[in-house]
Amino acid sequence: MVRSVPLFALGLAVVASIGACDETLDAGTNRQHGLLPVDERNPLVLINDWAYDNWSGEYAVLLASAGGPPLAGIIVNTTSVWKDIQKNVSGWRDLVAAARESGLQNIPDPQASVGAPLVMPASGNIDDTRPNRSEGALFIVNQSRTLSLPNRPMVVASGDGLTDVADAYLIDHSVTERVVVVASLGGTTASGASMNAPNGDEDPWADTIVANRFRYIQVSAFYNQQEDVPAAKVAQLPSNPFGAWMAAKQPNLWQWFAASDQVAVLAVGVPTFASSVARVAADPTLSAGSTVGPGLGMSPAGQGWLVNGCDGQAPGKRLWQMLGKIFQ
Repeated sequence: MVRSVPLFALGLAVVASIGACDETLDAGTNRQHGLLPVDERNPLVLINDWAYDNWSGEYAVLLASAGGPPLAGIIVNTTSVWKDIQKNVSGWRDLVAAARESGLQNIPDPQASVGAPLVMPASGNIDDTRPNRSEGALFIVNQSRTLSLPNRPMVVASGDGLTDVADAYLIDHSVTERVVVVASLGGTTASGASMNAPNGDEDPWADTIVANRFRYIQVSAFYNQQEDVPAAKVAQLPSNPFGAWMAAKQPNLWQWFAASDQVAVLAVGVPTFASSVARVAADPTLSAGSTVGPGLGMSPAGQGWLVNGCDGQAPGKRLWQMLGKIFQ
């Protein structure tokens, strides 16, 4: 049984015990869908790098046309693996073009954002960190001012490092009142989770800032994304530019389970995806020169959530349902 009490002014709530869910949490006048305090009703900004190794973009644009979450922005950046911002943005532009040409609406233009990993100051104080003031960080600040509601904060769903999100805090500390961060990142441990690969090793100091300042949901539950569109079903994709885009992309998906960055989007947009959730608190400090972010320890009073279990069949079922409904 799930027990809950109000915690945040923005309508989030504490889950003291997570197991089989037979109650929902009261988020103001709207009851939560699934185990997390955000769902398909929250506006969503997507952050990612390369457009061809997972289904993050496809799920984001399809969900935006099939009941939410509404897609408020696409921020494209670079990582240690995908270093060419022009190639990264070009891929996302092609995805968006295919979606629009196939009739999908309210799909924003991808926006490039370039910012170096943040550097821990000598003081070790988060608020002494020098900001990048990147395009993505400024976008998050400005969009959250426009879209966030008291009981419906904007979600930033990241399948990448957390540099732009942390940078947004350094620009405007009040952004934490308007944004919930959901990240495809790290892995589970016996005591909670670690902010390491995937994605947590891109900017360890940004990890520290986000986990200690934002309401943070780490999705460390991955699944076999090859099963969403298996080779045997490629011919069943829609006969339009979006279907052609997905068919061309399918052979290029990474086969490493942890490359399924779309788990951040799925945790928000598909309420049945997250099957196990725990409350966690971040370690307050990070050692100088660390190559991964802080640990997340189990804590009923923690301000973070950890998705440590998922229904790996739910994404594919939802994907084909959306494809059939939207392009019927």
